[in-house]
Amino acid sequence: MKNNLQFDFIADKEKHTLTIKREFLAGRQLVWDAYTKSELLDKWFAPKPMTTKTKSMDFSEGGHWIYAMVEPSGTEYWGRMDYEKITPIEYYMGWDGFCDENGTLNPALPRARWDVSFLEKGENAMVESVITYNSAADLETVLQMGMEEGLISTMERLDELLVTLNG
Repeated sequence: MKNNLQFDFIADKEKHTLTIKREFLAGRQLVWDAYTKSELLDKWFAPKPMTTKTKSMDFSEGGHWIYAMVEPSGTEYWGRMDYEKITPIEYYMGWDGFCDENGTLNPALPRARWDVSFLEKGENAMVESVITYNSAADLETVLQMGMEEGLISTMERLDELLVTLNG
């Protein structure tokens, strides 16, 4: 089943940003929950065939989420999101980076600011993420790592999860 849901992926190398707009066949509250609850994030927040596992999550201002994207072979890629600002069901801002399994950030890999807004688009939800990197080189690094393809696959997983949650 293919839907004509909006999906924009815009890389701005002058501003060092990625802007992703994605529409979902679900209400804003359900999509917010999928982005902010570890038991739901673990079901979709990795491109296929990887899975996600949460080590710890405190979704509050000053809190953080430590998680791993896990390959079928068992190889783990750890990440950390530090939440700075939260307006429930509307917006959150946090700093995402690569880390080890204890949450210690890897300074050799890019860290980015994520501004994530949850909007209504009729009966659907629209999520707009503006991801800001420190430099054009950092942006290029994540693009070369497959950020666009990975996000497309990850968003398709969220589509599949939302269908099951909408019942």
